[in-house]
Amino acid sequence: MEAFGEKPGKNGRSKRLWRRTSAPEPIERSFCTTEADRTEGIRMLTMDTSWKTDIWHQFGAAIDMLERAIRACPDTLWGDRSQRPEFWYIVFHTLFFLDFYLTDSDAGFSPPAPFTRDELDKDGVLPQCVYSKDELLSYLEHGRKKCRETLQALTEERAGQRCGFDWLDISVAGILLYNMRHVQHHTGQLNLILRQQVNSAPRWIRKTDLALGAE
Repeated sequence: MEAFGEKPGKNGRSKRLWRRTSAPEPIERSFCTTEADRTEGIRMLTMDTSWKTDIWHQFGAAIDMLERAIRACPDTLWGDRSQRPEFWYIVFHTLFFLDFYLTDSDAGFSPPAPFTRDELDKDGVLPQCVYSKDELLSYLEHGRKKCRETLQALTEERAGQRCGFDWLDISVAGILLYNMRHVQHHTGQLNLILRQQVNSAPRWIRKTDLALGAE
């Protein structure tokens, strides 16, 4: 610091004016010490509170629409083995892969009873019997819960990692979107069958009413 002049002060006394001759010393802080730190903190908060919630709103809506299609199917159509493809089987296939792709890898996957891994058979082995609506609605609840838990636990680091399925060269975040698209694709197929067979199909759902953190 150096003096560069004076100005009148109180009681007629002059007041010396000072100016800085060097840059100020940096102030140490225990939080967000740089602009990059503050930006990163905001980005992480956005990831946790916005991105995951938005994905759940749409993924949950896809699952909700699948549930509506299941409930809208009349019993005569549900178990009609003459249909190609069979309504119940499309539902099962959709729920199986919803469950499958919410798992970290193929090796760690085991569907709940009474379902098996036969859907992964390359020869296209079909289930030995028609699964009931109740069985598949129960499987849907399993998938919905698993989807919410997966999103709740997701971190930004994990989201950017490569998924655990060798044949899909996408990230963990990418496979969530891939999985959601698969659910919505087959739900649209089911709604088309309903429209063709009974001239009625469930309406579009903009987003799920179930909160990501709800019990």
